[in-house]
Amino acid sequence: METDIVTAIVMATMLEAKPFVLGMSLRQTRKIPFRLFENDGMLLIISGIGKANAAMATAYSCLKFKPACICNLGAAGATHSGYDLGEIFHIQKIVEPDRPDLKTGKPCVHKPDLLAGFKTTILATSDRAVLDPKERKSISINADLIDMEGASVVQACRTFQKKCYLFKFVSDTPDHTRDQDIVDHIRLYRKKFYDFFTDSVRPVLPVPGIL
Repeated sequence: METDIVTAIVMATMLEAKPFVLGMSLRQTRKIPFRLFENDGMLLIISGIGKANAAMATAYSCLKFKPACICNLGAAGATHSGYDLGEIFHIQKIVEPDRPDLKTGKPCVHKPDLLAGFKTTILATSDRAVLDPKERKSISINADLIDMEGASVVQACRTFQKKCYLFKFVSDTPDHTRDQDIVDHIRLYRKKFYDFFTDSVRPVLPVPGIL
């Protein structure tokens, strides 16, 4: 068991993670079952897209490395107008519109941990990409952003009693209905997102003994 990792970062794709790998001089240490990059107490794991992948990668990180905290970082789409591309948010609540609670019939809700001083919003996590403006509008009743991993990362962290922090940047809005739009915007704003994490988030993350 490896226990020298302080912070684990879970990201869905290498497209989003590239500036983190380069900027923090992370070295690839594993390809299977997930691509892992490590350096100086930091682990970055590429989960793959979707809830199941995110849950498995998070559980793997918790069991093998026992990090002090886990950060889920990446892109998210805005469910309504009023958000700027590249805008960054700290997630305070997550709903799952495609997974109703068995007792209430309402979307399952998850509460990540929060760090003070960041702009917050509510995230929806769906197991498929939501590009249709009408569907986004329906989800906007409960959430301002939507991704495909966040809820599962939080759920896995709660199971393993790990601190969990989510930060997302806006990669698309209801005006963007093509997959290529999302890819182009991720490439455009991912470095800004990395700089934000390095300058503003990483310095205030908990460390062992100072939780």
